[in-house]
Amino acid sequence: MKVNGTPYRSLWWNTDAEVLEIIDQRWLPHDFVTQPVETMEDFADAITEMRVRGAPLIGATAAYGIALKMALDPSDTSLEQAWTFLNGTRPTAINLRWALNRCRAQLMPLPEDERASAALRLAHEIADEDVEINRAIGRHGLEIIKEIAAKKDGEPVNILTHCNAGWLATVDWGTATSPMYHAHDAGIPIHVWVDETRPRNQGALTSWELGSHGIPHTYITDNAGGHLMQHGQVDMVITGTDRTTRAGDVCNKIGTYLKALAAKDNGVPFYVALPSPTIDWTVSDGVVEIPIEDRKEREITHVWGRNDAGKIAEVQVTPDGTPGGNPAFDVTPARLVTGLITERGVVAADEAAMIEMFPEFRAAS
Repeated sequence: MKVNGTPYRSLWWNTDAEVLEIIDQRWLPHDFVTQPVETMEDFADAITEMRVRGAPLIGATAAYGIALKMALDPSDTSLEQAWTFLNGTRPTAINLRWALNRCRAQLMPLPEDERASAALRLAHEIADEDVEINRAIGRHGLEIIKEIAAKKDGEPVNILTHCNAGWLATVDWGTATSPMYHAHDAGIPIHVWVDETRPRNQGALTSWELGSHGIPHTYITDNAGGHLMQHGQVDMVITGTDRTTRAGDVCNKIGTYLKALAAKDNGVPFYVALPSPTIDWTVSDGVVEIPIEDRKEREITHVWGRNDAGKIAEVQVTPDGTPGGNPAFDVTPARLVTGLITERGVVAADEAAMIEMFPEFRAAS
């Protein structure tokens, strides 16, 4: 995607400096800041502090972290240490472990003197694959939007989304936003209701993305979606996912479950954009088995924004001493999901249907 007319991915390899560079997303939408990631500690900090965020992007970032470690020390012990170190940065998004497992499986059989170059090639491969996966998700999601648009008599298709599942959360295109970009580029009129997504207000990132692409949208409070659905102002919901079980339960940003309940009650189709690496084939019951990350209280008690003087600042919104509870994700049961938009097509949130779509994972389930 483009920023001020310049094409960007959310991460890229600087071939001159031989270092990974990222967009430091903590400063968006008010300031566009890029930075190199030069040490293993930098990689851990980038993931933990959400300089990079979104399950696919976290996975790609971790692959480059393995490449750095192999350049420093390609031994078996070093590889295992890097796997453990990076795997501990965030517990919920499955793409992190998927990418780390893929790196370990492909690098461990190689001679040590081949691992550094192989690890970097693999990191590039994982990043490029993510772009193509998300592009394909957009093409399949476009067909759903076309069907709805055909019934709208030229009126915009109103889409509600939650959190940021855009190109900033992936290497490019995004998951939930990819169908929106494809629809807009195809000339289909759409309008997007963008949830603010407390506590980190990640909807502002979605708003920044959509605005940069010229897509009409409105930024709304997290609790407005149900009201809009009751009044016929939402044609469909599309969210992303950080981990999805083999049975179709979807773990996504906190508040997604409430949107799915409201959609079910109002007959609004609820779709989840799902890259296949985000499926955890080892898990059946998402509510019971998926670990939910608890983040810092300060994300609840304080907010960042730009003040009237144009400076980015943090302010406290709670009384002194008020404790904050901050579960970062919730699980939407498969029964509330209309369909999963994958890179291979739209599939029911059902174990048998998912295995039929991805038969190579039959053994894992």
